[in-house]
Amino acid sequence: MRVLLLQHMACEPPGAYGDVLRDRGAAVDRVELDEGAPLPDWRDYDLLIAMGGPMSANDDAELPWLAGEKSAIRSAVEAGTPFFGVCLGAQLLAASLGARVYPGSAPEVGVLPVALTDAGRKDPVFAGLPPEFLTLQWHGDTFDLPDGAVLLAGSPAYANQAFRAGSAYGVQFHLEISTEIASEWASVPAYASALENTLGAGALPLLLGEFEQERPAMEERARSLFERFVETSVEKASPTASGAGPR
Repeated sequence: MRVLLLQHMACEPPGAYGDVLRDRGAAVDRVELDEGAPLPDWRDYDLLIAMGGPMSANDDAELPWLAGEKSAIRSAVEAGTPFFGVCLGAQLLAASLGARVYPGSAPEVGVLPVALTDAGRKDPVFAGLPPEFLTLQWHGDTFDLPDGAVLLAGSPAYANQAFRAGSAYGVQFHLEISTEIASEWASVPAYASALENTLGAGALPLLLGEFEQERPAMEERARSLFERFVETSVEKASPTASGAGPR
């Protein structure tokens, strides 16, 4: 399985999702677009992953590479290539398919619940998760659903938390990160500002303590979610991705 991993900041790696890929022997090409790395041809890969970042999916004028990334995502998804987007990656998926991405009424930051929709409870990827579970939220933008997309999960503050569009999945929340990654996010000005504006000054130790308490369950759910995604969306779509044929 060849995987194209699109990162928008060094401190936003795939975490537990990357552990699943490593366990399955995937060959992962990591590209950090914010550092000026060129975007490879998506057609050379069995799976595309786009992770989070502090920028907006609408920042094309300041970050011209975003337009190229959204164009590649749209082309890949339209061609049926499996795609998995996390936080900004989910917003880029929505934008690439013609949906609006915009600021929410207030940043959603903290260890907060997400609930599956009826469609989410029946979805082959999300069906292994509890009907409601805790996640780490750390974002200020939200998105409308693209035409034809299926809503899989929502939260009280941000209704659109996960969706499916063909072979593509977008997930606004975080299950995948480690304690070290969460701590590093606090040093990113945009993240720290969202944290303080939402939870108040000095909230970081409380947030990290709450996150650490829930982290083992989040990690288990991250692995379950992503394993089911790889099995149902990637390996079924491409026999070579599971090692069944030559490359």
